[in-house]
Amino acid sequence: MADFAIAIENVSKDYRLWGRRSQFATLKSALLKRDLKPASDAAVAALKNVSFAVDRGEAFGIIGRNGSGKSTLLKLISGILKPTSGKVVVNGRIAALIELGAGFHPEITGRENIYINGIMLGLSRREIEQRFDKIVEFSGIADFLDQPVKTYSSGMYVRLGFAVAVHVDPDVLLIDEVLSVGDEEFSARCVAKIQEMKYRGVTLIFVTHQLDQVRKLCDRALWLDHGQVEAIGDPTRVVDAYLQEVSGTSLAASDAAKSDAAPADAAPAPARNENDEERWGSGEVVLKRVALTDDQGRELVALGAGTPVIIDVDVDARVPQEDFVFGVGIYHADGTCVYGTNTDVEGFTSEKIEGKGRVRFVVPSLDLVAGTYRIDVAVHTRNGRAFDYRRNAIRVVVGSRVHDIGVYRPQHQWRFDGGIGITHSDVRAQNVPAPIAEAMREVEGQPRGRRRK
Repeated sequence: MADFAIAIENVSKDYRLWGRRSQFATLKSALLKRDLKPASDAAVAALKNVSFAVDRGEAFGIIGRNGSGKSTLLKLISGILKPTSGKVVVNGRIAALIELGAGFHPEITGRENIYINGIMLGLSRREIEQRFDKIVEFSGIADFLDQPVKTYSSGMYVRLGFAVAVHVDPDVLLIDEVLSVGDEEFSARCVAKIQEMKYRGVTLIFVTHQLDQVRKLCDRALWLDHGQVEAIGDPTRVVDAYLQEVSGTSLAASDAAKSDAAPADAAPAPARNENDEERWGSGEVVLKRVALTDDQGRELVALGAGTPVIIDVDVDARVPQEDFVFGVGIYHADGTCVYGTNTDVEGFTSEKIEGKGRVRFVVPSLDLVAGTYRIDVAVHTRNGRAFDYRRNAIRVVVGSRVHDIGVYRPQHQWRFDGGIGITHSDVRAQNVPAPIAEAMREVEGQPRGRRRK
C-alpha cells in the first residue's frame, strides 16, 4: 500500500440547482415533453479542483467559512458522495462522525444502535461485544442506553456517535463540527482521545471552527474558500492567514508595509529568507531585530547547556494597539515543541502599544540537552490574529559533553546508599564514556617509564 492515508487529486464537486421551471406540474405535462427526467436550472460548484495528500498518522485540520466546502470534502473522503471529477483514494478503514446522529435509527435504543453502527463501520458482532463496555463507559449515557435515541439530546447523540467511532480501531477518523455540541467535560475527553489516537498512528481529519484546536492538535491545516484551496501547510500560519482574511486586515498589512521602512521590516504574506525563516502577519505591529544574547548583550549562535540567555526583540507599533500579546516558542530541530508561553497566559494585561519598544525574555538557565533548536517569536491579538509571527527567527546550537538524551536537562544529583559501590568519572572533561575515562585516568596516574602489564 502507498505511504499516504488519503490522496485527493483534482477533485471537483457540483450540486444541481432545481428551479420551478425544472419541476413537472403533472404527469400529463411530463408525458407531453416525452422526458420523465427533469432538467436542472443550473449547478453550483462546492469544490473546485482540490488536490492534497495526507500522510499516515497525520492530524489534518480543515478550516474555512460556512459554505466553503469543508463538509462536502469529508463526505467525499468517507464515500458518502462521489466527486463530479477527480479522484479520491483512501487507504485503510474509515470511521466518520460527520453529521449529528448520522447512522442512528431514532426508533430503536442506544444499545441496538451501537451494534448497527459498529457493523456499518466494519466490525463483527463479536468485535462489538468486546468493545461494548468501553463504548458505553466513554459515552457516559449508561442510564439511557435502553431508551429510543429519538429521546436523546443533541449532546447525547454526539457522545454515543463519537464513542462508537473511536472504538472501532479505524485507520482514518473523520470528524466534522460536532464536538462543539458537547459540554466542556466531554470535549476535553474527546481531545484527549484524539491525542491518544494520534499517538497510536491513526490518521485524523477534522473540520472545526475552534481554531485553537487546529493549532494544538494538527500537523498541517487546509484553508478552503469558496471551494478552492486558499492555503495549506503549517497550522499556525494557515490559521493566522485565515484570521487576517476574516478580519479584513490583509489590505491594511500591504499598505503598512508600503508606508514605512524597508520591505524586510514589514510582516508580509508568508515568505522565506536565506535562513529558512517564515513570517506572516498584518504588519500593524512589527518585530524588527530578534536576537539571542548573553547578559552582556553579545549575540549567541552556539552555547553550552545551562547558559543564561536573553531573547531580545525590538518592536515597532506602526498602528497603536490596545489588544496585543507577545509570545515565545522553543522547538527542537525535529519539530518537537520544547517550551512555549506568552504574556497573556502568564497574566499580563495589555494596555497600549505605540511607537518603538523592546521586549526581553530572560532565561536564567537554558537547560537544554545538546542539539539544534529554533526559536519562534510573535505578537498577536488575544484571539490569535497575528500582527507579526516569525517562525524560525533564531537558530541555535546547544553543546554538551554529557551524553544524555531528550531535550530538557534538569538540575539534579545522584545519591547512593547501602551496598552500592560506584565511582564517579568526570566524563564531561573527557567527553568519552565512563569506562574509557576511568582506564585513561589509571594510565595517566602511573609514573613515567612504567607500563601496565
